[in-house]
Amino acid sequence: MISDELRAAARRAGALPDEALLAECEEAFFVGSGPGGQHRNKTESAVRLVHRPTGVTVTATERRSQLQNRAAALARLRERLGALAHRPKPRRPTKPTRGSKERRIAEKKRRGERKATRRGWD
Repeated sequence: MISDELRAAARRAGALPDEALLAECEEAFFVGSGPGGQHRNKTESAVRLVHRPTGVTVTATERRSQLQNRAAALARLRERLGALAHRPKPRRPTKPTRGSKERRIAEKKRRGERKATRRGWD
């Protein structure tokens, strides 16, 4: 269960501009693995963002450019913060209406009569 404080921090952070949101984050650059050749394997182009108030962590390693990875990580962080801030609507149990109960019983009666005619009580 997500606490109200965490949800409020995520909502507040989601409304911040990019620079202010990055200021709240711990930013780390590292060498991303995978295909991409020498440029990707020797440079620290992968980005990891940790949002300190909420503890949300995102990484972006798919590009060879650190700037593009930072933008992708920031977009992912906003997406995660939006999901964290979302409060689901409470479910209220409902009862079938009187008319729907009557229709269901009438249909059951008709179905039973139809089956009874198939039996052929000869």
